[in-house]
Amino acid sequence: MPVPSGRAPLPPDALRLPRDLAPLIDHTLLRPGASEREAERWCDEALRHGFAAVCVRAGHLPLVARRLSGSAVLPVAVADFPRGEGTAAARAREVEEAAAAGAREIDVVAPLPALHRADWPAVHRDLAALVQAAGGAALKVILETCLLPPGRMAAAAAVAAAAGAAFVKTSTGFSSGGATEEAVRVLREAVGPAVGVKASGGIRTAAAALRLVRAGASRIGCSASVALVEAAGF
Repeated sequence: MPVPSGRAPLPPDALRLPRDLAPLIDHTLLRPGASEREAERWCDEALRHGFAAVCVRAGHLPLVARRLSGSAVLPVAVADFPRGEGTAAARAREVEEAAAAGAREIDVVAPLPALHRADWPAVHRDLAALVQAAGGAALKVILETCLLPPGRMAAAAAVAAAAGAAFVKTSTGFSSGGATEEAVRVLREAVGPAVGVKASGGIRTAAAALRLVRAGASRIGCSASVALVEAAGF
């Protein structure tokens, strides 16, 4: 896992203060219509607090990549977001363009139509092509777990890992639900220790983030990151 600002993430049981969560946080700005000034502020906040990354839509990626250049905070872009319904060719092109524009990680929605009909060979082909398109950028696959029963959630995570994904991720934050401890546990069990699990969607307090980390999350995606790490306690 990338370590921002030289701060190594602590083991879950060693987290004592909300600020200890900072190296695990993707500071997220995905609201449609967000301004360049907001994207700049997100970068400055990430640098100040030592967050893992700043996650934005493609339109803000060049600015974010420039602003974070030379730091350990990673520029991250989303792809085929939030619906996961693009063609395989369009998805690969979007991932390739994000990597070329400076994304160090790319959070792409899984091919949800194939996933929901449990067409696992199609899901694997799609994701393996995206891993290749990403080049040196790490691919984080969003499964939209609020729409999946546990068995299908686990199967989807295992297929994503087999295709070469660096992380599996719970949610876009734009569907009917967000991260839950149960979903994180299912994903962690499915992918084992070698693949990251990113919890995202509806995480607004340090206590909620801590529960998700202790359930198995190795990254937290949220937009309330500053308030979270500046809280008085868990």
